Amino acid sequence: MIKVEVEQFISRPPQEVLDYIANFENGPAWQSGITSARLITPPPLAVGSRYQQDARFMGRPIQTTFEVVEYQPGRMVKIDTVSGSFPITITRAVRAEGEGCVVSAIVEGEAGGFFKLAEPLLRRQGKGSVEADYQALRSLLEGRA
Repeated sequence: MIKVEVEQFISRPPQEVLDYIANFENGPAWQSGITSARLITPPPLAVGSRYQQDARFMGRPIQTTFEVVEYQPGRMVKIDTVSGSFPITITRAVRAEGEGCVVSAIVEGEAGGFFKLAEPLLRRQGKGSVEADYQALRSLLEGRA
């Protein structure tokens, strides 16, 4: 089991931050390796909504379909893999703090196949990648007018 937890302060209102990260089509703008993401169920976002994501990880193409399993507007969104290379659950939440908010992410997955062999590397690389993604999110959102 691989589990990565990250927190990042962002000088933007919590609702704005969650709205941005819960719009999965924004993923390629701040998540390294994500090449495309699209909602495959009709809006608005709700429990049961699905999206498909194309990515590259460790040099390999990965296509994953996720489903929203928990959603609290303005507070958190939790997604699970429906299909893809290995099962993963991602919980993203925001909480007000000072003049902005703290966004947290918990990424949990079970490596299988090729990725099972690389699990120790996945753990280290995954943590660094997720931390870098949330730093990129901070720079992106704080740079907006």
